[in-house]
Amino acid sequence: MMTAIAAQITLEIACSKGKSPVTPVNPKASRTIKFVLYTKKDFSNNTGNIAFSLFIKTRKTTLFDSTLSVMKIKDIPDSAHQLRFEKIVPNDDGSDLAGGFHYNIENVGHAGYTDTSKAGEKLKVIEYAFQ
Repeated sequence: MMTAIAAQITLEIACSKGKSPVTPVNPKASRTIKFVLYTKKDFSNNTGNIAFSLFIKTRKTTLFDSTLSVMKIKDIPDSAHQLRFEKIVPNDDGSDLAGGFHYNIENVGHAGYTDTSKAGEKLKVIEYAFQ
């Protein structure tokens, strides 16, 4: 539970450092991306470190990129204790978007999960069950 709280605080700090508020191009047409992260596997014996980051991008530009606190793989929450983050798309021009998770496992490698949000889609839930 402490990991989830630390991840939320880190995300909020990372997203607000030295930035002025961004007003969507058309406030009535704003779009929201919800990120959901959890696992269905038992990693209770895996003490390796993992760092997740969240992203939203167009074909040409990264609109949002934020790294969560490093955690132990064994501390990735199960589906009943999901990490959830919600982000209003900054500078949304109404185009198709890609969003998802990147992760890096210390001394192993990196990978990720990407999903799409079609133009005009007001809410997109990007759910990732880490395996």
